Amino acid sequence: MTPDHVFLDGLAAFSAVVVQLGPGDWERTSPCAGWRALDVLGHVGSAVRFGAALLSEGEAQWKPVDPPGNAVEGDPVQWWESIASSARDAVAGTDLSRVFDAPRGPRSVADGLSFPALDLFVHAWDLGRTAGIAVVVPPEVIEFGHHVIDPIPAGQVRSASVFADEQPAPAGATPSDAFIAWTGRDPQWSPA
Repeated sequence: MTPDHVFLDGLAAFSAVVVQLGPGDWERTSPCAGWRALDVLGHVGSAVRFGAALLSEGEAQWKPVDPPGNAVEGDPVQWWESIASSARDAVAGTDLSRVFDAPRGPRSVADGLSFPALDLFVHAWDLGRTAGIAVVVPPEVIEFGHHVIDPIPAGQVRSASVFADEQPAPAGATPSDAFIAWTGRDPQWSPA
């Protein structure tokens, strides 16, 4: 799978979870320490909006919001769908070999999309868990994720800003659950 296809599939997977959450679900605790479901949405939406602006306009300003849920304006579902629509437009037909200036230096569009594409699936799982919605990470995305992450030194991947330390997968874990454990999450996590 190419990064643009994984990214577009990730947008669809994340959107499929977002539309299932009701107004009372956004304040639920998420698997991301200290974040509510709304914070997961705000984090993903802010990152996707930033990336879409980089692709469309060639530059963008990253403005962190704490907590990330404060970035969400109005109805969470409508806010997300507006961002997802802009991102789909920005990615559709983009030249994956084009080089742009990213916060961590020049990189190709393909490289720039790879981690956010994976992040969409992981955070779809996070958001789903907050409301008891089962989310399965497809095998081809798991393979893509390892292809993207495995070459990166562990010290850059295993940090508070990327993935926590790998967690043990329960006996008989599905490939999706094992992958979620690999990203530093407890695949058996449930809201209190």
